[in-house]
Amino acid sequence: MRAGRDWSITTRITAFAGAVATLLSALLAVSVMLAIHRYVTQDHISAIAVDGGRVAHEIEHDGVRPHMTEEEGRELQVVDATGKVVASTPRLRGKPAMADFTPLPKAMASRVVCGGVFPDGDCRLVVAQSAYHAGQDWVVYSSGHVVPVYVAPWLAATVFGAAALMAAAITGLGHRIVTAALRPVNTIRTELDTISESCPQRRVPLPPTHDEIHDLAESVNRTLARLHAAMAQQRNFTSNASHELRTPITAIRAEVEDALLAPEETTVRNLGEAVLGSVNRIETIVGDLLAIARLEAAQSVDGEPVDLATLVSAKCREMPGRRTSFDCALEPGVVVTGDPAHLTRLLTNLIDNAERHAAGIVTVRVSHEPATGRDTAHFPLGVALLEVIDDGPGIEPDKRELVFQRFARLDTARDRNTGGTGLGLVMARKIAQAHGGTLQVEDSTAGARFVLRLPLAVAPVTAAPPGQT
Repeated sequence: MRAGRDWSITTRITAFAGAVATLLSALLAVSVMLAIHRYVTQDHISAIAVDGGRVAHEIEHDGVRPHMTEEEGRELQVVDATGKVVASTPRLRGKPAMADFTPLPKAMASRVVCGGVFPDGDCRLVVAQSAYHAGQDWVVYSSGHVVPVYVAPWLAATVFGAAALMAAAITGLGHRIVTAALRPVNTIRTELDTISESCPQRRVPLPPTHDEIHDLAESVNRTLARLHAAMAQQRNFTSNASHELRTPITAIRAEVEDALLAPEETTVRNLGEAVLGSVNRIETIVGDLLAIARLEAAQSVDGEPVDLATLVSAKCREMPGRRTSFDCALEPGVVVTGDPAHLTRLLTNLIDNAERHAAGIVTVRVSHEPATGRDTAHFPLGVALLEVIDDGPGIEPDKRELVFQRFARLDTARDRNTGGTGLGLVMARKIAQAHGGTLQVEDSTAGARFVLRLPLAVAPVTAAPPGQT
């Protein structure tokens, strides 16, 4: 049983097809032999009945003759109404009737009779016919050899030989069909074996037929494309992370080397103050990377009801005294389910990003809107909106997704002093996705407009207009 499990799919399907073909061919051969046997038996009965019918005809016209001749190995008997044999062929003289069944008047009956008057328990095909003469009923029995089930050896050999050839042909055809059908799979497997990290751009060939194997090849190619993109992203991330970390490390090294070159002019306090900024930057980058890794590893976040207006209001109260002014337009009662710490981090990252690029004012809005179209299933109670808008240079439409990539900076933010770590927006989108929402850059009359959409936890009460803080 285990050996069968180790067979290839081609072998298993071919073996199954061969077994089915053999069974069907055997059943067909048996059916053909039975049909031929039935036909030959009927023909044989008709031939036996000719001799008995001749005797019955003679009885009805001339009466019973005590002696009859045997023709072609067929034996005859004439039996009266009492069952007494009154005439027979030579080999049956003095013997009882060969059968005890009688036909209906003017009819004929046949049966296979074994033993009795026949020597060595031989079986014979007996045909009984009725005759009427001089007011008395007579039964004429005629017999002949029973037709074998196989009819004739050469016929059985021919039929079963043809059946075997048909089964072999079907098995061979099935093997060819399966081999041809699975050939693209072997091609895909061979190509996959040759794909490595050194050539991740290679793809498996697509079969010309649009069937399940074609769909499999397309799925494999899509998976390879995703793996290629992930590898490219990993390489870019490693390069960017190394570059981001090398800058503060280089600064620390320079400060330490200067201190070693002039130790009498450097104090521990001065050196610590000189390198602390770079250490803080390294700590910020590493912390952001760890936070993003945790968000990517988490399937979901622990949630509790969070009023976005309350969350933003607390943040807006921290804004006075900063470089830019803030306009907070908040609609009360916009409640979502989420982690307050994560949502606060998302809001902080968006506001910090907006402040770095704003010319003078940052606008924060909280509102809600009904879900439409396909969003209805994802936002059954409606959509909570959080918008952060700056009045800076804005983001071109073709670069709006770029800002959500790790360490990405646009041309307007190349300076490390204003460009941040390049991870804040990445983290913000990861937090939005972990809460079942989206974060996108959308059209704005001026500057950049970041829009966060989250599922509402409760249907909001819209009696009061949005407040200004």
